[in-house]
Amino acid sequence: MEKNWTGERLETYIYSRDTIDHLHRYAIAKDYIKGKSVLDIASGEGYGSNLLSYDAASVVGVDIDAESVKNATNKYKRSNLEFKVGRADLIPLDSNSIDVVVSFETLEHHDKHQEMILEIKRVLKKDGLLIISTPDKLFYSDKRNFKNEFHVQELYKNEFQDLISQNFLNYQCLNQKYILGSSLIQEDNNIQIEEIFVGDYSVLNKIEIDPLYLIMICSDGNFLKQKTSIFNGNQITEKELVSAFRKSYSFKLGSFILSPLKFIKKCLQ
Repeated sequence: MEKNWTGERLETYIYSRDTIDHLHRYAIAKDYIKGKSVLDIASGEGYGSNLLSYDAASVVGVDIDAESVKNATNKYKRSNLEFKVGRADLIPLDSNSIDVVVSFETLEHHDKHQEMILEIKRVLKKDGLLIISTPDKLFYSDKRNFKNEFHVQELYKNEFQDLISQNFLNYQCLNQKYILGSSLIQEDNNIQIEEIFVGDYSVLNKIEIDPLYLIMICSDGNFLKQKTSIFNGNQITEKELVSAFRKSYSFKLGSFILSPLKFIKKCLQ
């Protein structure tokens, strides 16, 4: 049965720019989790927690949706991976028990931001690390005149920075933008260095691509700063095209026409 994606939770049958952006965030998180205890808040379908579990000593995925937790538990079975039902502002884990917390696209889905950060601080060990992302309201909503029905309270960059700086001694602010099938993440003070051009034989133009998402890496201790990185989304884009073709009328009509021949061939084997 064909699934209908609502856009709220990324699932592994979805191949889109959302896929590329999310996978890039988990890719940079892998730099910090080797041999560590990890908490993935708002773990959703569970693919991200599963990816992290290949490098981490242990991973706990926490999500508010009981059905998602049940499905993730059934789908991803590794000895160092578990999923629990819980809220971002009431994490079902012991204090000082986690080395690294990751939380991607969670803040905007509720309005208890300070409570969430305090809970993260509670479960983190001394000098533990948080990697957290959220849309930049200016570029994600205001400039595009866009309203995400699943978002409760989005933050502007200065609001996000204030939230983090008031709770952590050290942080690095990163910007994420989507360019031609790839995801680019770069440090905040380098945001204007690249130039992008479009055109053909008749006209050439320079364009701007806004960073829709903000990522903060933060800790009370010292940590490895991220360099500019790119996630090549060619594989995802190819799968997106194949998926779109399989949903097309032409493909469905062709499959219908060929189905009797496939049935006869199967009977003759």
